[in-house]
Amino acid sequence: MAPTMLGKKVGMTRIYDEAGRIVPVTVIELGPCVVTQLRTPERDGYSAVQIGFEEKPARNATIPMIGHDAKAGTTPKRYHAEFRTPEGDASFEQGQVLTAADMADVKYVDVIGVSKGKGFQGGMKRHNFAGLEASHGVERKHRSPGSIGGHASWRGGTGGPKKGKRMAGHMGAEQVTIRSMSIVKIDAEKNLLLVKGPVPGANRSLVRVRPAVRLYKSKSAAAE
Repeated sequence: MAPTMLGKKVGMTRIYDEAGRIVPVTVIELGPCVVTQLRTPERDGYSAVQIGFEEKPARNATIPMIGHDAKAGTTPKRYHAEFRTPEGDASFEQGQVLTAADMADVKYVDVIGVSKGKGFQGGMKRHNFAGLEASHGVERKHRSPGSIGGHASWRGGTGGPKKGKRMAGHMGAEQVTIRSMSIVKIDAEKNLLLVKGPVPGANRSLVRVRPAVRLYKSKSAAAE
């Protein structure tokens, strides 16, 4: 079973395929991750694998975290995450080191990250509203979202807008999952994974890479 791993987005670049075509890729520093704990149905009620990623100085870690990672024979880790496994799966053991080479048999992955924060934005930028006309005689509210008072929760009742009404507000800084990304290249020596296309988040931000849960129809046909 291929593992779910933590890594860091390095940045984007481009490479050339065998036909000489340019392929835009995102470089991800994937692992190494250490299996810090195994969850079992008898003790925890479910089956899962906990992994740790990136060294953390002991002086900045808590005593419980130092002891927790020491049980796996490793130093304190900055990030921890879990991924579910089938009950009875014995593919992993405590203290095992997972690297980018463990993705060798995987063709497509899902990449999960936190998108870049944009702060407080208006309706046009946040929701792609068209805005008002910019012709002569139009009141200077060109980037206004328009009327919201008529969108009441109850017809003829309160004037509060419905929950989820698209308005100005905080934009970005949300968990985003990009599904079915093609693996273009794996550099096992440097623990680098190259996937086709963009990945959410800023450079050096934490990402989570897992084997694709479900494929798009076109990629599913190609995989077969």
